[in-house]
Amino acid sequence: MIWKLNKMNRIQSTLAVALLSFIPAIAFSAGNATAGKNKSAVCHACHGETGKSLQPIYPNLGGQHQDYLSMTLHSFRDGSRQNVIMSGFAANLSDEDIEDISAWYASQQGLTEIQDK
Repeated sequence: MIWKLNKMNRIQSTLAVALLSFIPAIAFSAGNATAGKNKSAVCHACHGETGKSLQPIYPNLGGQHQDYLSMTLHSFRDGSRQNVIMSGFAANLSDEDIEDISAWYASQQGLTEIQDK
């Protein structure tokens, strides 16, 4: 009987650890891509609607990792990363706006080929 209880406790513990391991993934996947499409309208002028920039001086955002995009926008907003244009845009974004915009661009197709310059 004790052996069966120990086995049950091990199964429950393993299951709990497995379920809890998904929490960080859920936390990093925050953001609503549909809302981000609308919130990113001002970004489209330089970075394009789907994240493919219209001019080579602006980075392509489509297909970038969401956590990288979010971190970058937070850095522009808090001033730890400097760019006059981006800092001005990011200053007015809420945390939710940043997550939504990041989700939108992360959900887009990225570069499919690398071209030599």
